[in-house]
Amino acid sequence: MVSNSKALFFFALLSFSAVSLRPAFADNEEDPGLVMNFYKDACPQAEDIIREQVKLLYKRHKNTAFSWLRNIFHDCGVQSCDASLLLDSTRRTLSEKETDRSFGLRNFRYIETIKEAVERECPGVVSCADILVLSAREGIVSLGGPYIPLKTGRRDGRKSRAAVLEEYLPDHNESISVVLERFSAMGINTPGVVALLGAHSVGRTHCVKLVHRLYPEVDSELNPDHVEHMLYKCPDPIPDPKAVQYVRNDRGTPMILDNNYYRNILDNKGLLIVDHQLATDKRTKPFVKKMAKSQDFFFKEFSRAITLLSENNPLTGSKGEIRKQCNVANKLH
Repeated sequence: MVSNSKALFFFALLSFSAVSLRPAFADNEEDPGLVMNFYKDACPQAEDIIREQVKLLYKRHKNTAFSWLRNIFHDCGVQSCDASLLLDSTRRTLSEKETDRSFGLRNFRYIETIKEAVERECPGVVSCADILVLSAREGIVSLGGPYIPLKTGRRDGRKSRAAVLEEYLPDHNESISVVLERFSAMGINTPGVVALLGAHSVGRTHCVKLVHRLYPEVDSELNPDHVEHMLYKCPDPIPDPKAVQYVRNDRGTPMILDNNYYRNILDNKGLLIVDHQLATDKRTKPFVKKMAKSQDFFFKEFSRAITLLSENNPLTGSKGEIRKQCNVANKLH
C-alpha cells in the first residue's frame, strides 16, 4: 500500500512538472505566428510582470526607458525581431552590442532583471524577443507616449547578426534616401519613418556623433542660437567616446516623447544630419510639418510604425528557442 502511494505521488509529481514546464508552443501544433496575448494560457501574468518591472526600473533609472526604445530599433531592424541584439560576443562571433552602430546602447543587464522576474513565474516559456518588444512598449508609455497593443509569440535567435547589421540598420548620418529605403523594406512607409525618427524627441546624442557638424567649421544649416549650446556641451573636436559628453535631443522636454522634436528640426535645431534632412527633403517635410502641428497624428503614425517594426520577420512556432538567459544562446548556457 505504501509502495503504491509512493508510486502515485511520483507519477503526480512528474505530471505536474510536465505541465508547469510545458512551452507555449508544442512541436506538433500548428504555428499560430504572432498573436495578441500569446501567453494567456502558458503564462497569463507575463505582460503584467514585464510592465511592473519596467515601471520599477524607470523609477530607479530614468534612462532605461530610452534604452528599451532604442533596443526595438536595433534588434527588429536587423533581419528579424529575435533578440539577437542581446547576445554577448563569443570566441567566434562579435556581439551586435559591440558594433559602431550600437554606440551608446546600455542597460542590457536590466533586461536580465526583467527576464529573471518572468522566469520565476513561468520558467522556459517567455522569449527574450518578446521581453525586448514589450519592454519597449512600456518604455514608450513611461515617456508619455501612446500605449501600443502588440502581438507576442516571438522566439529567440541563436546567433548574432553583427556581420550584416550595417546592411539593414541605417546610420543617423546617412542620406534620407537610404533611411527611407531601409525602412520601406520592412513595410514602413514615409510617414511611418518620419514618426519613428520622432524617437529623437527623447534621450541624448553623444558628442562623437555630432562634432563633424561643429568642427573644423560650424554647419551653416544649424540654428545659430542652438550652436552656442552645442559648442558648450561638445568643446572638443575629438571627444572621448567614454566621456560623458552629450547634447539633449530636445532641450525643452527631454524626458517626454512628444511632437516638440518636429518643431525643433523645422527651426534647424536637429542634432544629426538625418534630422536636418527630414525637415528639408520634399518627401518627408510635409509629414514633419503635420506632426509638428498634431501630436495625435504623430502618435497614430508612430504606433503603426512600431507595430510593423515589432513584427519584422520574427521566429515563431518551432523556430529558434526560448533562451534561459537573454545574453547567451542555450547551447552555450
